[in-house]
Amino acid sequence: MEASMTKRAAIKRQTRETSREHGVLDSRQFMEDSKVRRLPTHAGQGGWSPYPSNDDRDQAYLKTLKPKSDGQAELMTAIDNHNMVLALGPAGTGKTYLAVAKAVEALEAGKIGRIVLSRPAVEAGESIGFLPGDMEDKLAPYLRPLYDALSDRLSMKRVKALMAEGLIEIAPIGYMRGRTLNNAFIVVDEAQNCTYVQLKMLLTRLGWHSTMVVTGDPQQSDLLPGISGLSDIAERLMPVPNIAVVRLAEQDIVRHPLVASMIGVL
Repeated sequence: MEASMTKRAAIKRQTRETSREHGVLDSRQFMEDSKVRRLPTHAGQGGWSPYPSNDDRDQAYLKTLKPKSDGQAELMTAIDNHNMVLALGPAGTGKTYLAVAKAVEALEAGKIGRIVLSRPAVEAGESIGFLPGDMEDKLAPYLRPLYDALSDRLSMKRVKALMAEGLIEIAPIGYMRGRTLNNAFIVVDEAQNCTYVQLKMLLTRLGWHSTMVVTGDPQQSDLLPGISGLSDIAERLMPVPNIAVVRLAEQDIVRHPLVASMIGVL
C-alpha cells in the first residue's frame, strides 16, 4: 500500500515537472491539494482572454451577403451609393431579398433608425375575400415574402422583437399619404401592382437620411393592362441624377434553372 502511494506521488511529480518544462502549467499557480487549476498562459500572446480578438475561430454567424451575378452586384452597389433605387427584373433575380438584406445590414450598423416595409395588397388573379384581424394580420399574407427574407437574415424571434419596438414597421400603401420617412430604409415590393399615382406618392415620401428601394417585375402585373405605373416611372427617373434604375435579366435568376428557361419563353 505504501509502495503504491509512493509510486503515484512520483508519477504526479514527474508530470508536473514535464508540464512546467513545456510551459503548460505553472506549479505556483495552484496549491498541492487544490482541485482548481488555472488556464495556462502562453508566452507571446499576452495571456488568455475570453474576447473574440484572442480567438482564432470564426465568430461570424450571419451569412455573408454576396452577389451571385453581375446584375446583383450592380444592384448592391447602387443601394450603397444612392438614396433612391428602382430594381426591375424577372422573378428569381433576388430583388426583394437583396433589398431586405441591405435594410437589415443598415439597421444593424446603426445607419438608419428603422425599416419600413410596404407592398400593395393585390391578389394574384383571384380574390380571397376579407381577412380577419387587425391591419398587420390582414397584410401578413401579402408581406410573407418580406418576412421570409427578414427571417433569413434575423431570427423570427428577433424580427418580432424589432417589430414590437417599432424598428421594423409595416406600412400599407393606402396609409402612406402625407408621411415623411426620415432616418429609415424603405422597401417597396411588388411595385408593378402599383398605379402611377400610387408610385408617385410613395417615392415622394422619402425623407432625410433615408434610402428607398422599389422592386418589381413589369411583366408580372396583376392589374389590368395599362394600369401599372412602374415602367413609366422607371423611364422618367432614369435621367434624374442620384437615382439608380437597375434592370436585372434572365442571367441574374438564382432560383431553379427551369425558372430562367421558362421566363425566356413565357
